[in-house]
Formats: sequence, C-alpha cells, structure tokens
Amino acid sequence: MSLVWTAKPAEEEVSLAGEALCVQATASDRKALWSRWATCLEVFLYLQVLDLLTTLIGLKLGISEASPFVRALLQFGPGVAVAASKVMAIGLAVLCLVMKRSRLIPWVNCWYGLLIIWNLCIILMV
Repeated sequence: MSLVWTAKPAEEEVSLAGEALCVQATASDRKALWSRWATCLEVFLYLQVLDLLTTLIGLKLGISEASPFVRALLQFGPGVAVAASKVMAIGLAVLCLVMKRSRLIPWVNCWYGLLIIWNLCIILMV
C-alpha cells in the first residue's frame, strides 16, 4: 500500500456580477475570471466612447443636455464638458475596482447602454 500526496490548490472566494463563488485557485480559473472582467471593462470603455460621441452629436444638433454636471460645464465648451464627465466615469469605475465593488460595473454598463439608446432616439427624432 502506498500513499500518494498531491497538493490541492487553496480555495479562494471570488465575485463576478454579484455571484460569490468558492473556487479552487488554479491558473485556468484565474485566467477565466480575468477574461470575464477584462470583457466587462472593455465594454465599459466602448460605452464611454459611444456616449461621448452621441452626446457631442446631440449637442451639435442643438439638443439640450440633461445631466446637470455636464450642463454646468458647458460654459467651457461641449468637448471639455463631455470629456470631463467621461474622466469622472472612468475614475469612478477605477474606484469601484479598488474598493472591491467591481460587481457594479456590469450594472453600470447596462445603464450606459440604455443611455446611448436614449441619445440615439433623441438624435433620430431631430
């Protein structure tokens, strides 16, 4: 009779979109988790660019801005105002990651997706 000892990876708790999972911390698990988060962050950045473009197009067409923050900054120019809001949005996303609240980012992506649809509908009605 022989005993064979195999090292079992330590378990760690990870969270993705509010789902707390207890998984074995293997390299493939970490890679899959990072791939999912990289996709969420990539979508977030694309949505920021789309919001920036649709907002600038709307402002160019004479549509008023609904956001009080951006409206207050419009005195410095539309480009500066919208860019400042995008810098703030990206800063808040980084803050979510630092504070381990990254499960909020998919929800924010949904919000920005709806906002872009709203922008497009308003632009098409002009």
